[in-house]
Amino acid sequence: MSEALNELKSLIELKQPGAVRMAEVVGDELVVHIVPAAIAPFTEFLRVDPNCLFSMMIDITGVDYPSREKRFDLVYHFLSMRHNLRIRVKAALKDGEIAPSITAIHPSANWFEREVFDMYGIRFSGHPDLRRLLTDYGFSGHPLRKDFPTSGYVEMVYDDAEKRCVYRPVSLTQEYRQFDFLSPWEGADYTLPGDEKPGNDKQEAK
Repeated sequence: MSEALNELKSLIELKQPGAVRMAEVVGDELVVHIVPAAIAPFTEFLRVDPNCLFSMMIDITGVDYPSREKRFDLVYHFLSMRHNLRIRVKAALKDGEIAPSITAIHPSANWFEREVFDMYGIRFSGHPDLRRLLTDYGFSGHPLRKDFPTSGYVEMVYDDAEKRCVYRPVSLTQEYRQFDFLSPWEGADYTLPGDEKPGNDKQEAK
């Protein structure tokens, strides 16, 4: 497997010198870092070249690195059933940088790109219907960005006066937060019920 992947790595670097920034074999996968502008033509090359034939698109996702100048990695996974090989393609993007859509090459990329837009805010040029997929139409922010608060910005509640569900800013009322101090997750420093054992230092100390 490693020999086949190394051969493929050399071939891709030879045939796509303007697209490839770096390539390496990690485990049983070839990982290729490319320039964002080359995403569409490089994907087409992987699909039609007889030495590649990565005709199945498995996934598109993103990774957020807030401290980096190029904040996001756009990550593609492809499978070649003909050669029984997998490839991971990465493109680093700045915040606000637009990536080319590959829906014309792989129609199944449609919802994957919508998901990446929804979760990370990465836009795709040439996408036929780029809108949110997993969150509400009026949702604010992008939940998988590292700077998105875990509680979100708003919460949905039922308004008895308006007789409908409405959005309001998130409020965590401290007095309603109940803690079970028998829970080991709270760091209880005593013997839990049912855990009494002869020679238990904590039990003897009592």
